[in-house]
Amino acid sequence: MKVGALLVLVAEDSEDLREAYVDWFVYKGVRAEQAASGPETLQMAFEVRPSVVVMDLSLPGLDGFEVARRLRQDERTAAVPLIALTGHADAAVEERARASGFDAYLLKPCLPEHLLAEVLRLAR
Repeated sequence: MKVGALLVLVAEDSEDLREAYVDWFVYKGVRAEQAASGPETLQMAFEVRPSVVVMDLSLPGLDGFEVARRLRQDERTAAVPLIALTGHADAAVEERARASGFDAYLLKPCLPEHLLAEVLRLAR
C-alpha cells in the first residue's frame, strides 16, 4: 500500500505524544486521525475506517484491551491491523494485548520512524 493511501488512527490519552505521532505521520505523507479515549477510538475507527490503529493500552473510558476486542468483533474493523503502543514492558501484558487482538506490541518511548516502519509492515 502506498504511504499516501494509508490512514492511521492514533489513540493516545497524552495529547503531546498523540500530536507528535500524528505530526510525524503527516510529515511522512501518511494521513492520520486521532482519538484521546477508548470510546472516541471506537467511534473514529467505525467512521474513518483506518488502515492501521496505533493504540495506547491505558485509555480513559475503555482501555485498549477492550477497544481491541470490540474492533475485532465488528465486521467494519475486524481486519484492521492494531498496534499496541505502551509503557508496559511486561510479557504478561503483551500476551494479554495479543489475546485481545493486537497484531504488534511496541514499547514507549518509541521512535517515530520505528512506529512508521511497523505501520507500513502491517498495512501490506
